[in-house]
Amino acid sequence: MAEALYPYSRQEAKGRGELARWKRSHQANVKCARDIKNLIVSHTQDGQLEADCARTALDWWGFPRVQLVLSNTLRGASGQGFDPDALHWAQTAQVPYEKAAGEFKLQADSALLAQFLRQTYEEYQALAMFGPGHCVEADQDYAGKVLVLRPDRLREECWSAQNQLWYGECGFGCSPASRGRAVYATCLGDGEEARWNREDFMGVLDEQYLPDWALERLAELRSPAQEQGEPVQEQNNGPAQGGMEMG
Repeated sequence: MAEALYPYSRQEAKGRGELARWKRSHQANVKCARDIKNLIVSHTQDGQLEADCARTALDWWGFPRVQLVLSNTLRGASGQGFDPDALHWAQTAQVPYEKAAGEFKLQADSALLAQFLRQTYEEYQALAMFGPGHCVEADQDYAGKVLVLRPDRLREECWSAQNQLWYGECGFGCSPASRGRAVYATCLGDGEEARWNREDFMGVLDEQYLPDWALERLAELRSPAQEQGEPVQEQNNGPAQGGMEMG
């Protein structure tokens, strides 16, 4: 099984005492980029990428790491020659800004890279997950809102729309103006309560996309009895404690 993707920079990892995890993940990022480059070369016929190229990469490395490598590679790309929706999806992955990220920048023909990106995005769309296009402006208070969790904050076996939707309840991170990060929320899918960081969410769901299965749970959480609960105060700035947090 591939090393779990580590989402923080080397500097943050050092501060957390997790430098060994960062190093293992970084080495996996470098190997993933190299493997994708080799797959593109070996799966190209007459200038066209074979249909199973991206699927093979995803089977080897999983969505979070493949998306991270693509995001790192396409950071600042103008979009010329790339599917705009696929490019936007790739660039939503959060890449720590550090010199070491250059080591897993994918080197490939731009036309073939565009085909690989499109294949990967089509595989992602088949999962029917929520994305940035389902969110309204992110710079708002999260309390009392339906929030969309970034998929890369979940273990890949937990990737589903049901696990992405959370009801923001309290925590200093609910406010976009606060220095605090904690957001205490309840999963609309299974009722799990967890502490996340504000940056773990893409933003607030545009409720025109709210699925029927979530309506009853949302009504319960927004009931007057629930709203009278005491707010939870942020205890620390550590990582999320949800059971579905990425390993």
